[in-house]
Amino acid sequence: MIGARLREWARRHSDKGRYTPVGIIFHWVMAALVILQLALGWYTTRMYAGGDRLTAYQWHSDLGLLILFLAFLRFAWRMMVPGPINDADKGGWQTNIAYATHVVFYLCFFGLPITGWMMWSALGDGRPLYVAGLVPWPQMPFGGLDPQWQWAILDWAEDLHQMFILILIILIPLHVGAALKHHWWDRDDVLEGMLPDVKDADDHREGLTHKPKRPRSPRVTGAG
Repeated sequence: MIGARLREWARRHSDKGRYTPVGIIFHWVMAALVILQLALGWYTTRMYAGGDRLTAYQWHSDLGLLILFLAFLRFAWRMMVPGPINDADKGGWQTNIAYATHVVFYLCFFGLPITGWMMWSALGDGRPLYVAGLVPWPQMPFGGLDPQWQWAILDWAEDLHQMFILILIILIPLHVGAALKHHWWDRDDVLEGMLPDVKDADDHREGLTHKPKRPRSPRVTGAG
């Protein structure tokens, strides 16, 4: 019953080629967090060893677990409420690339936090993990392994972590460029579907819509 009502509500947006407000919030919040996480990770690796660097890594791990948690929620939401059919679904190679890009994004959303989680757990120092610094998160059971296994897991997870980072660094500019191309060059509705639904020039008077005034014609005056 709830699922049917939810899909009916979502259809009000998808029928107009738009994502739901929930989907839009997921998209932009996660986009901001991922960019922030990439910047924080880059900055942390260039800090001197010490307490400040450990604190920065703690924040990095807390933010990564938040992204993992949101990725699960976003994936579950997408399974319940499919996205709209818009101009990106015309078929052909561009549509196939768009679908593949979404799959790779999700792989990174899950892969980066999970490999970071593995790295933190393989260190075996017992430091606690938190989602966004608030909700406790368990470590993976690597603490009882032999040190050589811990180092092997750490090395393997670090390689995968760097691979996912490289993929994101390549993918994000391509994704932004494709969205801008759709909006400015193709003149279609792909980008608009992920932007807030702002009414254009509402008059707020009995539901009337304000129309721009036409420029006045120059007044013709008679001679003297």
